[in-house]
Amino acid sequence: MNFHAWEWFLALLGALLVGVAKTGITGLSLLFVAIFASIMPARRSTGLVLPLLILGDIVAFAAYRKHAQWRHVWRMFPWAATGVVVGALAMGRMDDRLTRLVMGGIVVGLAVLHLARRGMPPVAEEAHPAWFAPLIGVLAGFTTIVSNAAGPLMVIYLLAMRLPKMEYMGTGAAFFLILNLFKLPFMVGLGLITAQSLVLNLALAPAVIAGTFAGRWLLGRINQRLFENIAIGLTFAAGLRMFL
Repeated sequence: MNFHAWEWFLALLGALLVGVAKTGITGLSLLFVAIFASIMPARRSTGLVLPLLILGDIVAFAAYRKHAQWRHVWRMFPWAATGVVVGALAMGRMDDRLTRLVMGGIVVGLAVLHLARRGMPPVAEEAHPAWFAPLIGVLAGFTTIVSNAAGPLMVIYLLAMRLPKMEYMGTGAAFFLILNLFKLPFMVGLGLITAQSLVLNLALAPAVIAGTFAGRWLLGRINQRLFENIAIGLTFAAGLRMFL
């Protein structure tokens, strides 16, 4: 894949942000999705990004696994797997503009919902509507196969569960490692992961690793409230960007 110098810079920046998002500020996820989609065809960029995500997931899981709340992982995964299957079937059959508008509406709507809920008295985990986890799970699975954009949806779910910062990171790391490994065969089958893309992954892998260290450094210096505000703010901004 022949990148110009500025495209290599953006690719390395995107890979660095993959690592930062996996171990630090999760709301950055759609920023690196947008970067890779700007330097190569969006469809091919999804196949390029997935192995980088899995590398970041492995590092994040190794760092935060003891904090994972597995009941949330297993509550969400069957629904997310369903969304992956539906998304794989829809891949290549949806208009790009319509897909962006739908996804942007979902993300912005859920971000607004979270902000509204945050001003209310705390809600016990069991008091959330029965449809909440299935809806987020299916949407997360669908968006992750179409555009690797499930991060904002999981931000909404995990913050709604009012998980402390470390439990938030551990649960997210476990969920995305399992989900991204699950969708790997679908991306290979769609022809989006190739020998050429894997060579580029190897070149970008050191930037992902560097980003994971940067993310862990940032996480240890951000308090819970600021952490939530950054995550939800970036999620809202990413959702709005899909309308542009």
